[in-house]
Amino acid sequence: MTATPRLLIGLAGLMGSAGVALAAASAHGGDASRLASASAMLLFHATAILAAIALLARGLLHDGIGLIAAFGFVIGAALFAGDLTLRQYAGHSLFPYAAPTGGTVMIGSWLAVTLAAVTANK
Repeated sequence: MTATPRLLIGLAGLMGSAGVALAAASAHGGDASRLASASAMLLFHATAILAAIALLARGLLHDGIGLIAAFGFVIGAALFAGDLTLRQYAGHSLFPYAAPTGGTVMIGSWLAVTLAAVTANK
């Protein structure tokens, strides 16, 4: 396995652990609904990254497009969850439209998975 899939697996692990931590903070904090949404996006997309890596390893996704999708999941979820978490704890956003930008990147990444599946070499 090359360094790129290992990097993505490591990032998925960090996203999963952050998602669990945010879920706990949401459950034990006051008005922390933003943290629940941030947690869900991190946990769902950490799993999506692992699935994409597994599908890439089996040749079921186009290599380049599949990697773009997986990195898109990382970037999109980080923007979305980072923005919501910063709003919760610091009272301001990461940058204007950070969460919607992250959401758009995640949507695009799911569409990239679709394209990677239909253009795979197998």
